[in-house]
Amino acid sequence: MPKLSMKTAVFFEFISLNVLSLKYINKDIIWIQVCITGNGGNMKSHKLFTGVALVGFGFYFLLKVLKITPFESFYSWPTLLIIVGLAFLFQGFLGKDYSSILPGVILTGFGLHFHLVNKLAIWPNDTGTFLLIIALGFILFHQKAGSGLMNGVLFLLLAGFLLFYEDIIDSITFIQVGQETLKFLTPLLFLLIGGYFLLSKRK
Repeated sequence: MPKLSMKTAVFFEFISLNVLSLKYINKDIIWIQVCITGNGGNMKSHKLFTGVALVGFGFYFLLKVLKITPFESFYSWPTLLIIVGLAFLFQGFLGKDYSSILPGVILTGFGLHFHLVNKLAIWPNDTGTFLLIIALGFILFHQKAGSGLMNGVLFLLLAGFLLFYEDIIDSITFIQVGQETLKFLTPLLFLLIGGYFLLSKRK
């Protein structure tokens, strides 16, 4: 194996994941620092996500191969959503990677919803359920990161509006419009609110 000259010599110093910095020492040597731990927890959190996801998939496929009767209803794609969601939650809470909390709650909640909607009569089969899960994700994220509360409250209000849509409309007696008109106004409400958030972010 030929020896590298000083002009091609590169030294790797593994210090802390997220940052790659170059230090110019002289014209012959460049010092490269590859960060491994970042803020002290990212590498650990990545291991948590990968570990939980792989263990979850392992149990999923093992139970599927064994064909254990009590778990037959769980051999479906909603279970895979739950597994990935739980991996995100472990990364978010135990790994202190708070940005993973929201997707973790959403994936876990959606997976649970698709399992429970056909098993529990009291479980609402409504679009508002999805918004409620998103609202919960933002609220839990706010508890750890200190932001996202406004988004959580907004999704919570929209979820309540959809879940109790008929009761709310019936209680507003002064609105003299037909049901078809109200159905048309509801998506417009979502478009207006979403458009406001998109435009306000660009300012």
